[in-house]
Amino acid sequence: MDCSISVKLTTGDCCMRILHTVQKIPGGLMIVPLLLGVLVNTFCPDILDIGSFTTFLWRDGAMPILAFFMFCTGAQISVKQAGMPLVKGLSLTITKVVIGAVLGVLVNYFFGPAGVLGVVPMAIVAGMTNSNSGLYAALAGEFGDSTDVGALSVLSTNDGPFFTMLAFGLTGLANIPLLILLGTILPIIIGCVLGNLDTELRDWLKPAVSISIPFFAFPLGSALNLRQLIEAGAPGILLGIACTIITGFGGYFAMKLVRAKHPQVGAAIGTTAGNSAATPAALVVADQSLRGAAAIATAQVAASIMVTAILCPILVSWLDKREKRKASEHLDISTMDEPVEAA
Repeated sequence: MDCSISVKLTTGDCCMRILHTVQKIPGGLMIVPLLLGVLVNTFCPDILDIGSFTTFLWRDGAMPILAFFMFCTGAQISVKQAGMPLVKGLSLTITKVVIGAVLGVLVNYFFGPAGVLGVVPMAIVAGMTNSNSGLYAALAGEFGDSTDVGALSVLSTNDGPFFTMLAFGLTGLANIPLLILLGTILPIIIGCVLGNLDTELRDWLKPAVSISIPFFAFPLGSALNLRQLIEAGAPGILLGIACTIITGFGGYFAMKLVRAKHPQVGAAIGTTAGNSAATPAALVVADQSLRGAAAIATAQVAASIMVTAILCPILVSWLDKREKRKASEHLDISTMDEPVEAA
């Protein structure tokens, strides 16, 4: 009997949906590759050291790829936004950066480099001065208006290590020369100039922002091992909770101060940016004395990314209900105060 085996081939279908699954995880594009790097470095680190392109990409590739990411991010910043979006963007950016920097300085002053409750000053500054732009955009679109979304053009400037490095340099937490700071922001500036001169170039570079994240996340993770990440877990969770509560309410009151129509959207800065896990490594490039704290800070910031991505939407939603309830009560009082027309 002639037996035949038929194989049905389908095109265009992906049965595993790896990307879809990763993107469902808060900060997944950053967290999943970073954790994979940790696992590889913990259980089979020799694979990363076989040399050539394997080592260049998976062990030593974080910094050049991160530089490329910053260039592409800069290209997405529009200088045409003005008016209320500019006011909101500046208010939220200043609030986020100042709170993170001040808290980092205070913790370093009173508790030293070891930090408080295991949370190191580097992690506080790195985790609190950056916000998740994608999550902000989603929350602003759901709970705010176009001016809230437009604030992202300014708020997105706190993505990456520049403001963190600036905070460390100005506060004396690190010795960072001016040229290093210039070198950090120059890719963003050049990207911004080119992106505003040519919108087609901006659109062409836009996919590279998200595409490049896993490729600098994995080598960052390969500098850690599982034991370090587990030890940093509890302080990382604490950092995430503090980031959501402190900077989230800071953003809320900042929007109240500028008389924003939807102040609850300001709480959407109560997050840790996905790419901020790369900030400690960038700081080490500028100041080698920070190398000892960088591994701990990276793990703590990675934990904070996940925690804030869960807690921040809950906070914004709660504040939204609170604002709507207050508006409804005010409307009821105003209606009661209106004179009754004579029949």
